[in-house]
Amino acid sequence: MALGRAGLALPLLLPRRPAGSGTAAAAAGSPQPPGAVVRVPWALRQRLQRGAQRRRREQREAAAPRSGKLLLRSRRPELSQPRWQTVGRWEQPPLVSAGWKHRKAYGDYFQLEPSQQAAPALQALPAERGQGPTFAELGLQPALLAGLERLSIGRPTAVQRLAIPALRRGRSALCAAETGSGKTLAYLLPLLERLLGRPEAPAAEAAAAGPAAPRGLVVLPSRELAAQVGAVAAALCAPAGLAVRGLTGGGAAGGLRRQLRAPPPGPAVLLGTPGALREALRRRFLALERLRWMVLDEADSLMDESFTELLEEILAHAPLAAGAPGPAGPDEERTQVVVVGATFPAGLSETLAKFTDVGRFVTLSTQSLHRLPPHVQQKFVRLKGRDKLPELLQLLKERPSSGGAVLIFCNSASTVNWLGYILDDHRIKHLRLQGQMSAAARAGIFAAFQKGDVSVLVCTDLASRGLDTSSVQLVVNYDFPDTLQDYLHRAGRVGRVGSKAPGAVVSFVTHRWDVDLVRKIETAARKRTGLPGMDSINKPSPNAG
Repeated sequence: MALGRAGLALPLLLPRRPAGSGTAAAAAGSPQPPGAVVRVPWALRQRLQRGAQRRRREQREAAAPRSGKLLLRSRRPELSQPRWQTVGRWEQPPLVSAGWKHRKAYGDYFQLEPSQQAAPALQALPAERGQGPTFAELGLQPALLAGLERLSIGRPTAVQRLAIPALRRGRSALCAAETGSGKTLAYLLPLLERLLGRPEAPAAEAAAAGPAAPRGLVVLPSRELAAQVGAVAAALCAPAGLAVRGLTGGGAAGGLRRQLRAPPPGPAVLLGTPGALREALRRRFLALERLRWMVLDEADSLMDESFTELLEEILAHAPLAAGAPGPAGPDEERTQVVVVGATFPAGLSETLAKFTDVGRFVTLSTQSLHRLPPHVQQKFVRLKGRDKLPELLQLLKERPSSGGAVLIFCNSASTVNWLGYILDDHRIKHLRLQGQMSAAARAGIFAAFQKGDVSVLVCTDLASRGLDTSSVQLVVNYDFPDTLQDYLHRAGRVGRVGSKAPGAVVSFVTHRWDVDLVRKIETAARKRTGLPGMDSINKPSPNAG
């Protein structure tokens, strides 16, 4: 052993030959005497140490990101990724979440930094194409332009520029765009334009005494979304004199009849939830024979098991046909079908194929579909279950009063109620919204939140679909969502068209199965690709159904 600087024994570095031993003795493999040592000069040891330190420093510098803006910021700098760095399609990038199933990972986090300021739907067109067409240049009638002015809507977004011309031609379509991109106006404007282009026949007034027979129908998964879209439709239809009615359940049969009541010739446009629409059809309060177009909004929610049977019964009452080629086509009097959503579930096309030729639908989709919002900061924190509540309370108490509204998502109604009691104990004013509430209890809750009466809403995924949350600047996933589709919808509650600030999303990751989804999100973010499993909108074969 060698003696160190402090006189300690160091590992044997070099064999020491006994005095007088020669080459022959070495070749014979003569054993070294026990305890033989070699004294390494102090200067050599210092040089070796400096070399090892230099190599470690070079390795850290090579792993650490260069100066500049980051795409992904990690607690461990060597795993941060700068914007300039690209990851190949088949390359597996190093992941912060790779070791998050280990108990020592608690407290780790990473953050996706915004890579642009504006929402993709508001991105300017290439310079050679100017600012794009206005609503007037898209061929909309003056009455609808007046309605847009009442809503303070300026220029069309990307999905509106894409959908309005196609839907004006009478084509049935699958319209897919990212959340918060303006899909409601993308389908309402061209479909209302078609109603205005062919006014109601005088003979229709005679039939007004019978069941309500709207010419346009929008099916939506929740009463809150029906009320929101109904308000937009009413503002657009008021200058044109078209009656708009909303039909939601939760009351007696007389309530359904009152909701359908409108001046002759009855409501031109009806917005309703599946349960209320089916009940009205069964009681013959509603007839769909005169329907010219039907919209299935938030298609992934409508295809939930609780809605599938209701939706099929509604479709069976409508005179559906394949997408009409144009106003002069042979199918002009049949129903134009438009399916709208940010994500499309498996089985949607098969359900539609039972009633219409889905093979003739046109597909309208934006470039940002199924991608993480690039203008929203998204943070993922690995926590123990018992640490989620303190982390949430700290977030809420440190947030300034001018920081905008907050949405807190839970995976169950029971968690919403429990968390609400805790916030009450801490004197944090909030509202709760979940699907097990009665219709009377739910009425007005989201409207009060939108008005700003209360800035914190604790909710289930009931509030993640379609609802306008332009005042929200922070989304907290107290429970991590069960699917990637749910994550996209929740993240889409901030950074919407009309929002004052892009906002942020904070997700608490507690379960091992949550980590599997986080790894997919982190990989998609590093590769700048769409989330896996949602890369296409499938149509069935012509003989399907």
